[in-house]
Amino acid sequence: MRYGFCPLTGALLLLFGLLSACSSDQIEHIKDGKKIAIKLENMAVKRIMPADLLRATRWAGDSLTAHADRELRRVLTEKLDSGGIAAALPYCRPETFASVDSVAKVLEAMPRRLSQRPRNPQNQADLPPSQLRPDTARLVSRLNTEQFSYQRPLILTDQMCLRCHGELGKDLSATDYALIKQRYPADKSTGFRLGEPMGVWRVQLQRTGVAEFYTMKTRKIMKPRPKLF
Repeated sequence: MRYGFCPLTGALLLLFGLLSACSSDQIEHIKDGKKIAIKLENMAVKRIMPADLLRATRWAGDSLTAHADRELRRVLTEKLDSGGIAAALPYCRPETFASVDSVAKVLEAMPRRLSQRPRNPQNQADLPPSQLRPDTARLVSRLNTEQFSYQRPLILTDQMCLRCHGELGKDLSATDYALIKQRYPADKSTGFRLGEPMGVWRVQLQRTGVAEFYTMKTRKIMKPRPKLF
């Protein structure tokens, strides 16, 4: 991705050129000069290379899916405590949460959870074992000029999840499983154990959202300094 010369860049060069041409006793220090210079630099158009976009895709995918996982744990804990499986069952879809959707819109992303043993048949996917290992690295790729893809394993790491996805008769009661089958007749998502992969997070992102996220992540932030006087 290439961009033309930005007027702000010219202004920065002129400013630094004038300052360097003066001796220290001739410079009248500008209040918050460093902060202003960094702000001008951040406003300038930057060249973002293909490798930067792939790096930003991983950052964005990690941020979005981690946020979704946290929201899922928070909501399910609340629902299970208040009404058990019956209350929690409709909420085991973090990709549809309003707070997750808000982040996805900023990133111009479409998150999905896929599995070979899904609860909802719409989440069925053929996933090779190499993509499901707990230590599998993120799979990041550029699909075309405008779209990127992110994927990582979805591992069962919370004891709470066994109440809906554990072993029948051990973690999951027959009564609760009857509720699950009533809502999802084709359910395959039981019999899991802690540490076992359940599927993957797969996210499709637009180039513009990835580029904006890269700019946000690399932006310099001034640390607040205490006032001396």
